[in-house]
Amino acid sequence: MLRRDSNVLARPRGLSHMAASAARLSCGIRLVHRMSIATLDPASLGRLRGVADGARVVVAMSGGVDSSVVAALAKAAGYDVVGITLQLYDHGAATGRKGACCAGQDIHDARRVAERLGISHYVLDYERRFRESVIAPFADSYLAGETPIPCVSCNQNIKFSGLLDTAREIGAAALVTGHYVGWGLAEGRPALYRPADLARDQSYFLFATTRDDLAYLRFPLGALHKAEVRELARVLALPVAEKADSQDICFVPNGRYSDVIERLRPEALTPGNIVHVDGRSLGRHDGIVGFTVGQRRGLGVAGREPLYVVRLDAGRAEVVVGPRDCLRVRTIMLKDVNWLGDEPVDGGGAMRERVSVRVRSSQDPQAAFLSREGRAAAVVLDDGEFGVAPGQACVFYSADSAARVLGGGWITATSANIDETWFGAEERRAGRQLGARAAMAAVPGD
Repeated sequence: MLRRDSNVLARPRGLSHMAASAARLSCGIRLVHRMSIATLDPASLGRLRGVADGARVVVAMSGGVDSSVVAALAKAAGYDVVGITLQLYDHGAATGRKGACCAGQDIHDARRVAERLGISHYVLDYERRFRESVIAPFADSYLAGETPIPCVSCNQNIKFSGLLDTAREIGAAALVTGHYVGWGLAEGRPALYRPADLARDQSYFLFATTRDDLAYLRFPLGALHKAEVRELARVLALPVAEKADSQDICFVPNGRYSDVIERLRPEALTPGNIVHVDGRSLGRHDGIVGFTVGQRRGLGVAGREPLYVVRLDAGRAEVVVGPRDCLRVRTIMLKDVNWLGDEPVDGGGAMRERVSVRVRSSQDPQAAFLSREGRAAAVVLDDGEFGVAPGQACVFYSADSAARVLGGGWITATSANIDETWFGAEERRAGRQLGARAAMAAVPGD
């Protein structure tokens, strides 16, 4: 359902009107000399590469600081800005919880920002679609013993898919978002990059963006740091300038994902055994949804050494625990790979591509080999990684600087060894040598 908050889904306004608005915003920035803000010109920052002057653009407005600043920058640059907010859920504690997004208060905040800027604002009711495409698969993934990342699914199936269709329907030249990622051209084609503010890097969550969608998307915050964005919001007197950033999983009340799963799938919570990797039964649990691979605290069992969750066996309802060394992974198997590089990576049992990868959004990229067959792939990590779980994403970056996003896929399985079905003897030897060098480098000198 589409709700209209202002009545401007008509033809674009006159350029003179937009130019005057842009001039007022631009002058407001130049007259305030705080930190480095005096050097930032909203009209320049809001310019979208490849988008004609005065064109209509849609800004995805979540009600937070980032998307609100993006809307202000696009307005300052002279575009005909249409703000659209998605109502994704509205259930009790999650709606009013600090750190949530896309619920009642956020819609109200987005509307206030739109009024402040004098732009059109619409609300799309996506509650059912969000429940079916994000929340339900999230619960099912946990019940299967995986560790899902709903933010990737939300971007892929909700925010981009639905908003892109709407933007095109109303004649917009681009969909603009407040993600901290870079957008540019490589070999004449749109490419995705890590942002200037690596502490806010959201490229991990956008690996599934298709080439066609990337050509239509723009990310103005890729060149800015969070402190600059926050200060821009203050100088522009946006009503959300001091609003806290969203955190955790937006639809999870009090940050407890198990509560959501228990409510959606109460019949699927099956008690079972907590088993040591050596086969010993150590205790019982109330359901595997209360555990994740790599977890140490709250296991409910004790051992002679620190124990970690090594894997979850949904079929047997078992939580398998062991020492930390059992968590080390070298090979990662992937499905549903989305490739954004210039040339395809061929499989055939050879390591054809040197890349950097991330298996968590919070970690730095690490060196790896990549081999791909269709939409399946295998990655061999030079140094290995601990606690990698099925359901997580593995995102590829350029090998040289790790700046460009080359795509990624969903993790289906892991191994402590190099998978011989994907990689030949020569590459296995190279991988062992790299691993040995990494181990030697980690040993303190005399």
